[in-house]
Amino acid sequence: MASGDPSPSDDERWLVIDGRRWRRTDPALPDDLAARLRSHLGRARSAVRTGKRAGDDAAVASARRRVGLAKTGLGERGPRWWDEEVGARIGRATDAVEELDGLAPPASGADAGGEVNP
Repeated sequence: MASGDPSPSDDERWLVIDGRRWRRTDPALPDDLAARLRSHLGRARSAVRTGKRAGDDAAVASARRRVGLAKTGLGERGPRWWDEEVGARIGRATDAVEELDGLAPPASGADAGGEVNP
């Protein structure tokens, strides 16, 4: 964390569900960037399910890579977000969303923010 910033508490770092601890999304990410990453995450998880049903191992592997990129961008995987400067964290998230946009562009008619163009 930046010098002078208090370290986040365990409640700010972790979410516990059914006794299992999950890393929370980086709270420093701008809302629009986090929303784009969550959109990619949801679409990638759906692609994993679709690929599994179809028995398409290559599609499942590709979709799992997208899940990993989205979760890393959100700070839920990879380096612990609370150990890094905010600028580096936002840079990693931006890089992840740009790579995801290249791998699985948003639906046609939607701009980078997810809004439909007239």
